Amino acid sequence: MEDILIECSPGISGDMLLGAFYDLGVPKKVIEQPLIDLGLNDRYSLDFQESKSCSIRGIKAKVENIECGSIKRDWRSIKELILNGDLEDKLQQIIYKVFESLAIAEGKVHGIKSEDVHFHEIGSMDSLVDIIGVCAALNYLNPKKVYCNEPMLGKGYVQTEHGKLSVPPPAVIELIRQKNIRVISSFESIEGELSTPTGIALLANFADSLQPPSKYSINSYGVGIGNLAFSFPNLVRVYKITSFVDPSINQQINPKCEEICVQEAWIDDQTPEDISNFLEKLRIEGAYDVSYQIINMKKNRIGFSIQVILPTEKKEYFRRLWFDYSKTIGVRERTQSRWILLRRRGECSTAFGNIKVKQTLKPDGSINIKPENDEVLRLQLEKNKSTDEIRKIINESSKHFKAFENWK
Repeated sequence: MEDILIECSPGISGDMLLGAFYDLGVPKKVIEQPLIDLGLNDRYSLDFQESKSCSIRGIKAKVENIECGSIKRDWRSIKELILNGDLEDKLQQIIYKVFESLAIAEGKVHGIKSEDVHFHEIGSMDSLVDIIGVCAALNYLNPKKVYCNEPMLGKGYVQTEHGKLSVPPPAVIELIRQKNIRVISSFESIEGELSTPTGIALLANFADSLQPPSKYSINSYGVGIGNLAFSFPNLVRVYKITSFVDPSINQQINPKCEEICVQEAWIDDQTPEDISNFLEKLRIEGAYDVSYQIINMKKNRIGFSIQVILPTEKKEYFRRLWFDYSKTIGVRERTQSRWILLRRRGECSTAFGNIKVKQTLKPDGSINIKPENDEVLRLQLEKNKSTDEIRKIINESSKHFKAFENWK
């Protein structure tokens, strides 16, 4: 399975992404099938045209609206369209997530509930085609991971149905804030809207990392051309890549080696309640593990030593969490390697019915099955048995494992 690298050069939009994925080899039928499944096939015309930007070739996605009149759509109607359409579950969830993030951002900007958001440009037929088409393309490619570089936003003004708005538009600013997206800016920012709300919403929901892998090979690529003319190529490139880890590490199928980040600090001026809330915030935001211990600090004050293990791509975000949600004035940080056994989640049929479990693959090929602790606690309360009794019955009666995910 390959990775995908999206190169914003310099910005990103839905139509440029759509053109790039088509140029990469995603069939037009794949892009249009969900639109047919949603009953939109007679409301637009989609054409992919060879084009150039500053002599660089690529594909321009052109959507012609052939709806009768100018249809205005709100989040309720789009949600109903998505949920009632004949889409496969995974694709439906992807499309829903992108539009939901836009609705939440627009609601925040206008000070209303997301349910009451009325889409203007985003609810138009060309934006629907761009967003749904890109979701279908990524679902079709099914990459292991999606990388993207930081986009630029531009400056100046853009004409919308709300009138003339400054660049970046409010919805873009809110998406960037909510999703903690890093962007590039300079005192000589380029005049024009470089990144659109649809482009940023797609990036925010698909990009696993806003930093390309340190080592990779390019297997193929596609180029999407934008509509604005600049003194430089206005394009987005999408690469199929194979990323590589440090060859000095002896890679094996199992166990596998991965890079992690460790952050830690000592805090002596917060209450136990505040520390407890902070630890829970770290867990919710995606820390692999969080631990703490009571320590004696200067002037014989009682403090907390807190350590967090997290994905390396989230280290900058977690630095902000330390300073926003705790009183520490410094955080120690280091990058380490860790060896982990392959594992996957699923469920087993047992004497208690279907139980959620986790499988671990040992180096010798044997598989260890462990019930999820939440399931054990639930059954302990329901059946009035001890933890040991519950685990014993599950282990003795487990059969017919059904995986929810691949080994990872």
